[in-house]
Amino acid sequence: MTLSRSVAVMSTGHRLFVNIGEDFPEGYRAMLAFERAVRGGPLDPTLYELVKLRASQLNGCAYCVDMHHKDARAAGESEERLYMLPAWREATVYTEAERAALALTEAVTLIAGTHVPEEVEIEARRNFDSESYAALVYAIAAINTWNRLAITSHAVPGKYRPRRASERSS
Repeated sequence: MTLSRSVAVMSTGHRLFVNIGEDFPEGYRAMLAFERAVRGGPLDPTLYELVKLRASQLNGCAYCVDMHHKDARAAGESEERLYMLPAWREATVYTEAERAALALTEAVTLIAGTHVPEEVEIEARRNFDSESYAALVYAIAAINTWNRLAITSHAVPGKYRPRRASERSS
């Protein structure tokens, strides 16, 4: 380990994990409450995992990509649908609603470029009732926040183990 600009760096070049949740527990508890609210909402769990995985791919969050790929597989998602996710526009394995959610996920995640194009919002609203649409927007906001926290705290990918099916409903 070497110190560079007051940041601890392992010999692999990966910076050491900084436990910001421990350093600011109120913030971490707020994020957990946010996550519970979204997870307990009306979104289909399969769709929710696809949204979390796609946003994590776009944000380059290796920790979250690892987590959500494993969670999706543990929940029964097919390997084909997971490896096709970066090319979902060309793939034929996603439903119309999933495609609308993925388009909205990309637009919100990359919001600085074009904000949310009107046609993307219209298609998402056409496929989801108002409560589900709102839950989808909150789900996208939550995963983008988790991505930023994981990247900034240098969470190490590859160590995550998915929860058992019995633990997912809580």
